[in-house]
Amino acid sequence: MSDLLQVNEGNFQNEVLKAPQPVLLDFWATWCGPCKMISPIVEELAKDNAGKLKVGKVDVDVNQNLASSFGVQAVPTLLLFKGGRVVGQFVGVTSKTELQKMVEKAF
Repeated sequence: MSDLLQVNEGNFQNEVLKAPQPVLLDFWATWCGPCKMISPIVEELAKDNAGKLKVGKVDVDVNQNLASSFGVQAVPTLLLFKGGRVVGQFVGVTSKTELQKMVEKAF
């Protein structure tokens, strides 16, 4: 597991909705093969955008209500928040380039 912010139902409001910078959340599960494939890409994005972007992970098995409230039906789902609103989304595995393009629109 990475050293990315672990977001859950208890800290979601402060870490995501009230964050001054955009937040990329990776909704994942331990049993999910594609989640393991995209995890290193998400970690690279966090390093590449340090200081401009907050990046966290949400375990959907532990945080079912949180996943449900954003309509997450498949993992991995990546949601980009800005100002407490979802401004971007990817479902499944995608390239670092495509994720970076989405992230840059939020800056």
